[in-house]
Amino acid sequence: MRSALKNSSVPALPGDIAQQAVRLEDVRKVYGSGEGAVVALDDLTVGFESGSFTAVMGPSGSGKSTFLHIAAGLDVPTEGSAWLGGVDLAQLDQTELTVLRRERVGFVFQAFNLMPSLTISQNVALPVRLGKGRLDRDWMREVIERTGLSERLSHRPSELSGGQQQRVAIARALVTRPDVLFADEPTGALDTQTSREVLALLREIVDSTGQTVVLVTHDPMAAAHADSVVFLADGRVAGTPDSPSADTVAERMTHLGD
Repeated sequence: MRSALKNSSVPALPGDIAQQAVRLEDVRKVYGSGEGAVVALDDLTVGFESGSFTAVMGPSGSGKSTFLHIAAGLDVPTEGSAWLGGVDLAQLDQTELTVLRRERVGFVFQAFNLMPSLTISQNVALPVRLGKGRLDRDWMREVIERTGLSERLSHRPSELSGGQQQRVAIARALVTRPDVLFADEPTGALDTQTSREVLALLREIVDSTGQTVVLVTHDPMAAAHADSVVFLADGRVAGTPDSPSADTVAERMTHLGD
C-alpha cells in the first residue's frame, strides 16, 4: 500500500515544495460555529524540509496540538491544504489515511504507549506487523543499535527505565522509515539528564540518517537541539529563528503575543 500511495494519481506540489516532508498551506482550523467558534489555526503556512530537525513552540492555546493533528493526518483543516511527503492529504480516503499514518508517519509522545505484554523487539516491530508488511530486519537491527537497545530485546517495558522506554518508542517510530517523525513533548515525563540523552539521540538520528523530525515542545532546552524553531501564537507563525539556543528561545517565548 505504501508504494501505491507514493505512485498514486494524487497531485504533487510543484518545484522545491514537493521536496518538503511536511507542508501546511493557508491552513485555517475552526472548532464550533457562530459566536462560540474558536480559531485554532489562522491561515497558517509552514513547511519542513526533508532531513531537518524543527521545534514547534508556543504558549497554551497557540495551536501546537492542532498543527500536529493536521500535519500528521489525524484531523483535517477547515480551509487550506496539508501535504505529507508530496501527497495532498485531502485527496486520501480514511483507509488511505490510516495506511499513510502507519507507514509514513512516526509518533513519539510523552507517554511511551508500549505494549506491556510484548518484548522490546516485538514492540519495535509492531507497526510493521500491524500493517502486515515485510519487516526489514537489517534496518530494524540498525535502529535498535542506534537507540542503544541491543542488550534489552528480550525484556518487557516494565523492566526498563523511563528513558529506555522512550528509546523503544523512538525505535518503533523509525522502523517503517517514516517521511517524518513527530515528537510531542517526548521528554515531559523524564528527568533532566535522561531528557538530554533522548534529545541527543533524536539529534544524532537526524544527522546520521537524514530523518525529518518535528518536535512539539514548551521546553527551551529541548528546542535548542533543533536546527530551527517555529513559534506559534494565536494560530499564526510568530517567528522562525535558525540555530536556536535555550536562552534565545526562552527570551522569545516570554514575548509571544506582544
